[in-house]
Amino acid sequence: MQLVRAIKNVLPVKVKRFFARRLPPRFWHYMDSEWHRKAVGGLWEVVGDLQFELLLREGLKPQHRLLDIGCGSLRGGVHFIRYLDSGCYTGIDKSVERLDAGRNIELSREDLVGKKPVLEVIDDFDFSLLNEKFDYAVALSLFTHLPIELIRLCLINTAEVLEPGARLFATFFEIQSKGQNRVFERSDRLYAKDPNFWFTFDELLVACDGTGLKADYVGNWGHPRNQKLVVFTKL
Repeated sequence: MQLVRAIKNVLPVKVKRFFARRLPPRFWHYMDSEWHRKAVGGLWEVVGDLQFELLLREGLKPQHRLLDIGCGSLRGGVHFIRYLDSGCYTGIDKSVERLDAGRNIELSREDLVGKKPVLEVIDDFDFSLLNEKFDYAVALSLFTHLPIELIRLCLINTAEVLEPGARLFATFFEIQSKGQNRVFERSDRLYAKDPNFWFTFDELLVACDGTGLKADYVGNWGHPRNQKLVVFTKL
């Protein structure tokens, strides 16, 4: 292990990127102990604080039950887990490695294991497996990586587990017309390889139709990468 760290410290970034992109995710921590923070897009403190403060303004209380969809390695999760009552936070993600990093590194680092968050690997938005109803839900930097058909699936299944009047706060990359380029492959990130998808708000309205949710456009909310905010309310 000491030899690996010594070699890693002298390798140029381009060489690290070459090897990291070819290594299975379970080995990434050998290249970079903080890989899990970069894999969710970096900006760890900024975006973590931003989403927490958003929900506080929107009335989140310690006793509320929160579903964090695409929670990754708990960039926002550590803030919510610290604030909420024990067992009130549920985070789901498709990545075993990111979720394990959140569980094994971030929860221990922040002394939050005793708050007993529910962390589950779910890659098809089948939230019925959770056997729970929620007062709030967040999907931050999730719709930015999903095609519209998966966004609709997420909305349908989220509506099934929200209490009446509960809200889902989600972000998306906005374009003004369908004619604009809507998919961008990201080659600059070392660990996160998901493409970025861009939509009009009208497309999200169509995806929301018939789900039992009402979509309201908020737009700018201070995100450093200009992700726009939309709020879906359970009717």
